[in-house]
Amino acid sequence: MKKLQNFMICGLTGWCMEILFTSTGSIWKHDKRLMGQTSLWMFPIYGMASVIAPVSRHLTSCPTLLRGAIYSIGIFTGEYVSGSFLKKHKMCPWDYSKAKANIHGIIRLDYAPLWMFAGLAFEKILAVADHH
Repeated sequence: MKKLQNFMICGLTGWCMEILFTSTGSIWKHDKRLMGQTSLWMFPIYGMASVIAPVSRHLTSCPTLLRGAIYSIGIFTGEYVSGSFLKKHKMCPWDYSKAKANIHGIIRLDYAPLWMFAGLAFEKILAVADHH
């Protein structure tokens, strides 16, 4: 039951983070509506971040930057695998092919700091959930 709970927490948190992130793009476009967006496909992808809970237990003595780098690599891997599958079936909700630091239009290496932050955020959220 705890694994399902963590999956749901990560899926919902990821959706919220993505909506907040995509809505900030409206600021640069001077769009005062601040519209954000996501996809139903993203829920299970973000839900997979629930694997951070057991991984983080083994990383507690590691420096924050190292933990963030490990999470970033894990998120890149999940994003690449899921994005490749979705792209193959013409269902991928993102396309980074116009970004300079992209790999096959599926991941953006310049997002590494964002994924580090997201991984550390999931780590804290899941730690709080485990104590309730």
